[in-house]
Amino acid sequence: MKEYVLVSDSTCDLPVEVIKELDIKILPFSYSINDEVFNYYLDERDGDIKDFYDRLRNGDMPITAQVNVQVYADLFEGFIKEGKDVLYFAFSSGLSGSYQTSNLAIEMVKEEYPDAKVISVDSLSASIGEGIFLYEAAMLKKEGMDIDSLAQWIQDKRLDVRHWFMVEDLFHLSRGGRLSAVGAVVGSALKIKPILSVDEEGKLVVKSKTRGVGKALDFILSKVGEDVEDLGSLRAIIGHADALDNAQKLKNMAIEAGMKEENIMIAPIGPIIGTHVGAGMTAMAFVTKM
Repeated sequence: MKEYVLVSDSTCDLPVEVIKELDIKILPFSYSINDEVFNYYLDERDGDIKDFYDRLRNGDMPITAQVNVQVYADLFEGFIKEGKDVLYFAFSSGLSGSYQTSNLAIEMVKEEYPDAKVISVDSLSASIGEGIFLYEAAMLKKEGMDIDSLAQWIQDKRLDVRHWFMVEDLFHLSRGGRLSAVGAVVGSALKIKPILSVDEEGKLVVKSKTRGVGKALDFILSKVGEDVEDLGSLRAIIGHADALDNAQKLKNMAIEAGMKEENIMIAPIGPIIGTHVGAGMTAMAFVTKM
């Protein structure tokens, strides 16, 4: 079997030690604050996550930018020159143009390297949902699955990924068009916490609204129980946007419900996703039917 690399982007929000252990290659996405541009590599080499959320809370308005097609092409070409095939695990096409851009880059690369194998698969997932899905894919690669079989597995399993998350700050959802401005103000005053998920088209949808953090975490855990009968075998990621206490609370609740501590990762939500959800988000993601 020819050697291949598994590539994804920094929206996956996987812990950096997991990325290194499973040898996943990461394409950094960028964001800017007050015209200062940062590339996010998951390892904070170009900007501290805590500092990002502090700036967000203090009123700074970051924006994200689409990665240029040439960046994808250069990345793919580098691996091809090393004699490796490439499998790109793309951020949801329902939330970004990265999947489409990666395919344009593949066409560019194929002009010079017609025999190269570069495959891009739309994960229809985001943030820690993308992360846990990518983790499961990387484990299969580590066990010896070939590139074509893994690409097909990703395609077949992408509707089995579950994302559940609570947003603390409603303003950023409003800014992104997810809630009306009036709804954001009223919701904040009443401590209403919207619960969101990702639908079959890879787009964000509001699933419920709860009053207070405690009820929101209860709701998230209840949805896990609806999807999975054997919590003892489930692997999951709990993500937080500078809300470690909430993440730890959700982890403890999950363990009490029957999950194993070693099967739960806690990961920070990076600036790319954080730009659109705001500080305080707490989330849980997993893949069913594993």
